[in-house]
Amino acid sequence: MPECLNCGEFVTEQYVRVFAPTEMGTVRVCPSCPDMIREGSEVREAKSSRQ
Repeated sequence: MPECLNCGEFVTEQYVRVFAPTEMGTVRVCPSCPDMIREGSEVREAKSSRQ
């Protein structure tokens, strides 16, 4: 089962297919990550925590 590299949370294979870079088998951040967000093709720290 795929897991987020940042927080270890389970992510679906469909989510990985859409949001993971082509050369990676899983995502770098997911919707459950409170401290990181995707911004274009990059990952950055969130300016405020998400709830």
